[in-house]
Amino acid sequence: MRIYKVGGAVRDRLLGRPVTDIDWVVVGATTEDMLAKGFRPVGADFPVFLHPKSGEEYALARTERKSGRGYGGFTFHASPEVTLEEDLIRRDLTINAMAEDDQQNLTDPYHGQRDLEARLLRHVSPAFAEDPLRVLRVARFAARYAALGFTVAPETLDLMRQLSESGELQALTAERIWKEISRALMEDQPQVFIEVLRACGALNVLMPEVDALFGVPQPQAHHPEIDTGAHTLSVLEQAARHKQPLTVRWACLLHDLGKGLTPEEEWPRHIAHEFKGLKLIKAVNERFKAPRDCQELALLVGEYHTHGHRALELKPSTLLELLQSFDVYRRPQRFEEFIAACEMDARGRKGLEERSYPQADYLRGAATAARSVAVQPLLEKGFKGPELGEAIKRERLKALKAYKETASS
Repeated sequence: MRIYKVGGAVRDRLLGRPVTDIDWVVVGATTEDMLAKGFRPVGADFPVFLHPKSGEEYALARTERKSGRGYGGFTFHASPEVTLEEDLIRRDLTINAMAEDDQQNLTDPYHGQRDLEARLLRHVSPAFAEDPLRVLRVARFAARYAALGFTVAPETLDLMRQLSESGELQALTAERIWKEISRALMEDQPQVFIEVLRACGALNVLMPEVDALFGVPQPQAHHPEIDTGAHTLSVLEQAARHKQPLTVRWACLLHDLGKGLTPEEEWPRHIAHEFKGLKLIKAVNERFKAPRDCQELALLVGEYHTHGHRALELKPSTLLELLQSFDVYRRPQRFEEFIAACEMDARGRKGLEERSYPQADYLRGAATAARSVAVQPLLEKGFKGPELGEAIKRERLKALKAYKETASS
């Protein structure tokens, strides 16, 4: 029995990056051997065991063969005869197909270290094209390591393009796709994930609504970058730069989908794109079964982001409607995330990345003013039921009028 550290732990150590998760592969052992040493079996698809003390996962060396469509369409074979090299060749990228023993002696049959130095994301073997999930994984790695200068090897991009055209991506479950998308959006350069998916044709398959934004012009006065797709990537880049949570990043990606529906004869204006985009945002949300908080914020940002930009001009009644839509009284955090998404949208424009966004503090102040209205005095006056609701609304409107006068003086 020989045990090796494999995959990401080896890759990140060689890159000088923090090693978080460690994967182990065991060569020359049987299930019985592992059980005898106190390992606990997990998983029904292939032999994986938990270490009796550390709880880390140890997998028996295995080979795999394509047997169906999608991510799960494989049969696995694990036995003591499977070599380390045979186990490594089934992996996706050369930089993930390295192993080291307890003395840090490197086993690198597919030249992963060379590709690390060349900053290339290259597939290990033609079997790469058997697993459609790898299209998303490679795009995610491109986003993670973009700052280090990594790019996708042209021949790997060709295979990703073949996979995108094959129909295999449609065989992936919503849950698997969302897991990759959500992880990629939380990388340091999530816009690269979208760029790579677009370069290999996968974006048009998975999110045609986002793909449709590229080549659609916007008014240059507000958008010096002009192209709506380029703007969306910049907004996503700003969201990562400002360490925004997943909810905000997802909303940033989808906020302008309505612009993809504007007839060419109306370009570069996009009248009512906020409302038109809602059905598209809803469709993307449902396609990937995005978490509820991501779905809700994306829809609200899509509908109201221009309200955010025009906050200082809004009438008190419009401001009140905005606050009511977000339920700022019970869900203040969601409104804070809306403000963040609006600010990222304002900063995601060529040459305007550093500009101030006074609308943010103004909106926060408006929410505070509306929340400051006390209900108890109204109850004491005898208001109840629908009448109480109307009385509260009137008092909040008064508070917002006073706030607007004070803020503009």
